Amino acid sequence: MREKITVIGSLNYDIVLKIPRLPECGETLPADSAVFSPGGKGANQAVQAAKLGVPVHMVGCVGDDGHGQILLEAARRYGVDTEHVRRCKEPTGMGIINAMEDGSVFACIVRGANFAVKKEDIDQAKEILKDTFLAVLQMEIPQEINCYAIEKAKEWGCKVLLNAAPAEEIPLDYLKMCDIIVLNEVEAGFYLKIDVKNEKDARKGAALLAETCGSDIIITLGKTGAVVSEGGKVTFIPSRKVEAIEATGAGDSFIGGVGYALKSGKSLTDACRFATCCSAVTVCRMGAQDAMPFLEEVMELEKQR
Repeated sequence: MREKITVIGSLNYDIVLKIPRLPECGETLPADSAVFSPGGKGANQAVQAAKLGVPVHMVGCVGDDGHGQILLEAARRYGVDTEHVRRCKEPTGMGIINAMEDGSVFACIVRGANFAVKKEDIDQAKEILKDTFLAVLQMEIPQEINCYAIEKAKEWGCKVLLNAAPAEEIPLDYLKMCDIIVLNEVEAGFYLKIDVKNEKDARKGAALLAETCGSDIIITLGKTGAVVSEGGKVTFIPSRKVEAIEATGAGDSFIGGVGYALKSGKSLTDACRFATCCSAVTVCRMGAQDAMPFLEEVMELEKQR
């Protein structure tokens, strides 16, 4: 029986600035506070699944620098196996996140070492992937490598979850290989070529993407909730109402939660209900990986229905 989750993707060193508003052009705006934390969509998703108790392996690249060492140590501290994270000459990827008082975020990333991932890195993880239940990918490594990883993961018998973020063109043939595709409303709009602003739009979009790709689809709607198309049935799952501090890593927490719940035998729709509790805890704290909950914290929130 396959037990592992393998995440193929990015690792970033994040700087999170808490600010009252975005600065005007030419303005120097004092930040209320700054938090330095390990991040990157790939590493975040791996850490959340590991904090919930799943055996998790990470495949990616960090620089041979201090930031890279911090990211590796953080991932290992939370139980992620980093044997297949390669050190390289390129600087470690970085994220700069502006967090507003209402919890919304505006982020930029520096790709750095994340764009040094090669096909050989995927090949060297072959034995791990052959024992993997779910391979999780995002769009913060080169698209050519993503496509190769999807192809190989399917060849080696993995279920594939693609978090199509940040949105980028990808051949439809590769989307059709994915079992689950996860997008937020902005990314869904990019692929659908329409605005996705609310639950109604997301329901239509999820149904259309499911028909086009032949995959199960999740469209997350931030503090509103998520829409899931599982086997052609579309369901809206409302978010948990909490006092959000900032939303860095909330989507990654959600995906890590989905992975854990699927591994536990839940349907995709029920997995999303569980994952909503994960992200609800995460948004109540600053940072990404450090803010993500352990299983007992999620279970406690689940009881409060």
